[in-house]
Amino acid sequence: QLQLVESGGGLVQPGGSLRLSCAASGFTLRNHTLGWFRQAPGKEREGVSCISSSGGSTNYADSVKGRFTIYRNNVKNTVYLQMNSLKPEDTAIYYCAAGKLFSLCSRGHDMDYWGKGTLVTVSS
Repeated sequence: QLQLVESGGGLVQPGGSLRLSCAASGFTLRNHTLGWFRQAPGKEREGVSCISSSGGSTNYADSVKGRFTIYRNNVKNTVYLQMNSLKPEDTAIYYCAAGKLFSLCSRGHDMDYWGKGTLVTVSS
């Protein structure tokens, strides 16, 4: 079965950190662009960060630049999102996705596989 499974979400205080993981099973992530997306209650899904298949290119939403870092480990078939200096407005369900084109990733277009999400809540 081809799937992506996110983990690492939870409750954290403002200013805290979390690391999200997304592991693939049934296929290799090696040749895929990978992205993290989030959807807050009552809001549309937004692209958070993407990384190219080689790992050489990344992009970030303006709202998370300087605080979040995306990286991948192709041996472990996993992509990560390190989130620092978390804010209440980062509260959302976070999804990972795998696709072909880095240029389309940030808008969530042409992503072939999606995980079911992990909830991140930033609150005191």
